[in-house]
Amino acid sequence: MTTHSDAKTSSCPSATPIVVPRMVAIVGCDGSGKSTITADLIKAMQKIRPTERRYLGLISGEDGDKIKKLPIIGVWLERRLAKKSEKTQSMRSEAPPLWAAFIMYALSCWRSSNFHKAKALAESGVLVIADRYPQAEISGFHYDGPGLGVERVKGWLLKEMAKREVVIYEKLARYQPELIIRLDIDVETAFARKPDHSYQELSDKIEVMRQLTYNGANILDLDSRKPYDEVLASVVAAVKAIN
Repeated sequence: MTTHSDAKTSSCPSATPIVVPRMVAIVGCDGSGKSTITADLIKAMQKIRPTERRYLGLISGEDGDKIKKLPIIGVWLERRLAKKSEKTQSMRSEAPPLWAAFIMYALSCWRSSNFHKAKALAESGVLVIADRYPQAEISGFHYDGPGLGVERVKGWLLKEMAKREVVIYEKLARYQPELIIRLDIDVETAFARKPDHSYQELSDKIEVMRQLTYNGANILDLDSRKPYDEVLASVVAAVKAIN
């Protein structure tokens, strides 16, 4: 297994993992078809049992689309925000300024709140299809891990915030979905599908996604370059097998 140069592996929770019944997570790099697969899987499962989607990332693609649609400045604003966000989130960059660190920490708290709402929904009997899933193995919001990065921050306040953020993700990572469906892809195909994304960012994310174990969760790896109907059929069959 290769070591990613842009992120550092953190300690995983030592406590015994807790499986969340009726929770399924779809993970993968941008361009892997994750959102489309998630939407079609939900349509298929809603014919059988109560099923709902929950987005467990930070800022969804839908949010970006809403910004783009703003009159006159929409496209420019979305690109500028995306550029600033990419720079701040990259573990190759210097630590974020204090104001940005507070925002990133707040986002991690918000993600934790969203996760526990999704967990409660699954425990109520609803099949929850999670788009993305938090992990505590590798730093970086791009990879659904801690965003501040204990390995890059300086100063006692930022270090303390980063340590507390790691604890948030370690607590989240203790909970495992019944199944994680990981959609693999190569960077050339991903970039062809998402030409507005950074080639390097896509390459990094693909490499990291292949390394993640999600604290030993049950993972089904699928090649998203195969015909879409074939991939969807494999996903639906795997989810139907969940009681």
